[in-house]
Amino acid sequence: MPKYVIERTVPGAGQMDAAALAQIAGKSNEVLGTLAPDIQWLHSYVSDDRITCVYIAANEEIIREHGRCGGFPIDTVHQVTAVIDPTTAEVTR
Repeated sequence: MPKYVIERTVPGAGQMDAAALAQIAGKSNEVLGTLAPDIQWLHSYVSDDRITCVYIAANEEIIREHGRCGGFPIDTVHQVTAVIDPTTAEVTR
């Protein structure tokens, strides 16, 4: 399945305590249970007023359905076409 990066504006996200983040994760898991096996949440990055999430999903529509069902905002959805890291610069022989 394709990988996606989802950007969400969530005011004050970076100041949320563990209980608030657990509540968000719990709601996400609940919705994912109803949409499985066509979507899987890998992880999210929390910063200032943004939560950036990485998902594997059958298509963009199921990601948007997850957002609708969970009440999660979606600013943008990007399908990942490649993953690079420092080792990408190494020349294979």
